[in-house]
Amino acid sequence: MNDQPDSAAVATDWTTVATDWTTVSTGDGPMRVFVARPAQPSDRAVVVLQEAFGVNDHIQDIACRYAARGFLALAPDLFHRNGAGTLAYEQHAEAMPLIGAIGPEAIVTDVEAALAHLAEKENVPASRTAIHGFCFGGRAAFTAATGIRGLGATVVFYGPGIAAGPHAVLDRTADIDAPVMLHVGAQDPTIPGDQVAAIEEALTTAGATFESHVYEGAGHAFACDARPHMYVKDSAETAWQRTHAFLDKYLPAAS
Repeated sequence: MNDQPDSAAVATDWTTVATDWTTVSTGDGPMRVFVARPAQPSDRAVVVLQEAFGVNDHIQDIACRYAARGFLALAPDLFHRNGAGTLAYEQHAEAMPLIGAIGPEAIVTDVEAALAHLAEKENVPASRTAIHGFCFGGRAAFTAATGIRGLGATVVFYGPGIAAGPHAVLDRTADIDAPVMLHVGAQDPTIPGDQVAAIEEALTTAGATFESHVYEGAGHAFACDARPHMYVKDSAETAWQRTHAFLDKYLPAAS
């Protein structure tokens, strides 16, 4: 994990974050979960959903950034069914069939298990929890929002497969009852403009509360500072600033 994360992502003392792993039960067996805990007990949480490469250092880093901002952060291992663990970023070809095997029902099962753990062990209800996903996890976050009622908010960073593909869930958009924020790079080939438009149209038709932001000059994974050749600093910082404002609006810190 980075010792000094981007200042746009962190507003408090990084050294106060405590990390650990725990295991929660799901309908499909045990699932390991990375936990990043703020210095003081928190009544709000974020479930961070992995890219196609597992709960790697970057995803753990994201969870720690949230903890540094006062959120209890959990990053569940969505590869627990196949035991893949983590993959290197150059193992893209190996990652594709792994994420392709994880459909909507499995995603909802796993996120519900993380939410149950938060409610039962940490006293943080779903209404005080955001789901934030990246890449495959972006698709997973949107999917969770269609299948789980009463979430606090959902944030999607460049999530392909929402509007097209074997696990598309636009037909379930009417079931979303929590605010949604989406971030997409204008040059992201995995989420072309017609798919962005389809997602926005579906959310509008559903009467959902949402924000959708497209970043010119940015491609896929533009906020992943672990991949310098894809990282676009200005777009990433803006996306994070918008995300923090969004979550502070819908999940304000206790006064």
